[in-house]
Amino acid sequence: MRKLPSSLDEIARLISSCTLCALHAYRKNPVPGEGNPDADLMLIGEAPGRTEDETGRPFVGQAGKILDEALAKAGLSREVVYITNVVKCRPPNNRDPRPEEVRACSPYLEAQVRIISPKVILTLGRHSTGLVFSWAGLPFRSIMAVRGRARRVEVLGLRVTVVPTVHPAACLYNPRLRPLLEEDVKLASRLSRGMGLEGSLELE
Repeated sequence: MRKLPSSLDEIARLISSCTLCALHAYRKNPVPGEGNPDADLMLIGEAPGRTEDETGRPFVGQAGKILDEALAKAGLSREVVYITNVVKCRPPNNRDPRPEEVRACSPYLEAQVRIISPKVILTLGRHSTGLVFSWAGLPFRSIMAVRGRARRVEVLGLRVTVVPTVHPAACLYNPRLRPLLEEDVKLASRLSRGMGLEGSLELE
């Protein structure tokens, strides 16, 4: 993208015709993201899955149900947050996104973050956490080593709070992770409303 897009609709149009990486050849529908363009809380996942590829919407499969329930327990809904992924097209067989695919898609995500300008970014899983941490110049080793703590950082010229957590899909395979996800979503919700700052925020 040579010219920075000025709206989420423009980003979605660019994604719909994107051929910057090999993933475009496998997609049925790109999944640019959805939600409140003025959201204080932005959620960033990894990549669309099969159901997302069929519908063009993020987190609408089994992992999406877990995420919706976690949002509800935190007093949130999809209407008040913005949800997107690191890559906007489904990797074949739901494999991990490759570095070149993340690089190709990153300008779209960066533009989304700049346009929405959220107070809080909730990163879902290691891929989104690793990418956002790299923007902030923070080291990243594993999601379990960093989840559950909020960090006030500068990313893309914005001062934001980043809350890393496990990916909802991981809760399908390990139900013991679900309370951790729900706890972290509640933390992100409180921080996005300016609540619960004491003792929960690390300044970087």
